[in-house]
Amino acid sequence: MKLLLIDGHYYVYRSFFAIQNLSNSRGEPTNAIYGFAKTVRRMLKDLQPELGAVFWDQGMPARRVELQPAYKETRKEMPAPMVPQLHLIQEQLTSAMGFKNISLPNTEADDLMGCYAIAAARRGWEVVLATNDKDLFQLVTEKVKVYTTAKADLVSPKDAYALLGEQEVIAKWNVPPTLIGDVLAIAGDSVDNIPGAGIGRKAAAALLQEHGNLEALLQNLDKVKSVRTREKLTAAREQILQNRKMVALDCDTPLPVPLDDLRIKPEYPALLDLLEKCEFKSLLQEVRDEQAKLGTVSQGELLL
Repeated sequence: MKLLLIDGHYYVYRSFFAIQNLSNSRGEPTNAIYGFAKTVRRMLKDLQPELGAVFWDQGMPARRVELQPAYKETRKEMPAPMVPQLHLIQEQLTSAMGFKNISLPNTEADDLMGCYAIAAARRGWEVVLATNDKDLFQLVTEKVKVYTTAKADLVSPKDAYALLGEQEVIAKWNVPPTLIGDVLAIAGDSVDNIPGAGIGRKAAAALLQEHGNLEALLQNLDKVKSVRTREKLTAAREQILQNRKMVALDCDTPLPVPLDDLRIKPEYPALLDLLEKCEFKSLLQEVRDEQAKLGTVSQGELLL
């Protein structure tokens, strides 16, 4: 079985900024809706998963806010034209495309994605994380991979996408997935407003390669060769330890929707109606053809 876990907010934002000036005849913006629909359909074509879900942030965990009150304070407010599109995607599009929406109050999407990835991997399922979230690279194993279309991650310019497994993550981060949290603890994360020790990711990875892991590094600061680096690590020791707690994923939450309920089941009438209202002519025809083809296959199976 293959399970596709989609980071909803990431792909809505990416679609909104990637596609400009798209609206229907009523003047309603549709750029994020169109981009999200096209992107998810591409994932389905590339991966052909049997099961899937879309995950959404719904507030922030008290644990992280208590540790660092300024966590994510630098995030800009959502652009006004994106708001109604986000609501339509969450309330109509995802379910019409056959996906369950999953979120919990005061919970971030990456933590929930981690819960599902670990639970599915324990069953022996193949798990694909569609995300750009750095924290989720910690989850990569033989069973869990990250889906990307970023040119920098493609093996060949002819490739449409890549699945990043353990070896690809090591090549990207210079450490195995289990040490990515250690790298982020030292380097910090400006996107989430997590302050670092003034040491970049490459230098942090090199330190971890030399000393084994964060715990060993902090226990043997006297063995760090660079005096300046040693001073930075010593001065930021408490910050680094706090950061390590911040970037650790909370993967112990009981699954709000059972794994077996995540089979992808498109609701074609609802999807076609929505695409028609959005006035996506080419996408509408594409989905109509898909529905007709599936109907023909189903009838053929019945005759057999």
